[in-house]
Amino acid sequence: MRLYLPIFVLALLAAGFAAFSVTFGAIAGPKRWNRAKLEAYECGIEPTPQPAGGGRFPVKYYLTAMLFILFDIEIIFLYPWAVTFTGLGVFGLVEMVLFLATVLVAYAYVWRRGGLEWD
Repeated sequence: MRLYLPIFVLALLAAGFAAFSVTFGAIAGPKRWNRAKLEAYECGIEPTPQPAGGGRFPVKYYLTAMLFILFDIEIIFLYPWAVTFTGLGVFGLVEMVLFLATVLVAYAYVWRRGGLEWD
């Protein structure tokens, strides 16, 4: 249990800092509410009214989100490889080169098909 003590202390400090930040921000922050601050913010443009059912989003939005998740997860595999690089030897290097080549081929395919263009 003594091995976990630093983790518990760090978690307690993080939770205390988070609670302090939220509480102090609510107490000390300015409270000048107006109609513009209470409206939804859409990247500097006027909010568009949505239909009662929620409306439809373009498929391009979901494709971009899925591509981000896909490439993000693929890149996460680089971290364990970098940590154990010396222990893997030439086999690990060849496997990672093949993995990166596969990722780059997929990236080039998506780029060529226009999947990264936001219209």
